[in-house]
Amino acid sequence: MLTTVIDLIFFILNRLISLYMIIIVIYCLLIWLPNAAYSKFGQFIARFVAPFLRLFSFARIGMVDISPVIALIVLQVLQSILMRIEILVLNLL
Repeated sequence: MLTTVIDLIFFILNRLISLYMIIIVIYCLLIWLPNAAYSKFGQFIARFVAPFLRLFSFARIGMVDISPVIALIVLQVLQSILMRIEILVLNLL
């Protein structure tokens, strides 16, 4: 019973991180399209993504902002850490 609950918690966390990664990619695509980032949908997405991307605002190469790439890498690392923690916790039970 406890292992099922733990599995569920880590599954939900993993899915939320994956969903957030997809939202970051959508945000990046909206930035490339003219005026799409200023639409209501673009502003809605920006409210979720912009604060996290600001953490990586130092990542600029000339005029190119690579903060989304760094953010995606950080989220992937977080996912792998969560998977290892899940395995560790399940092995302890």
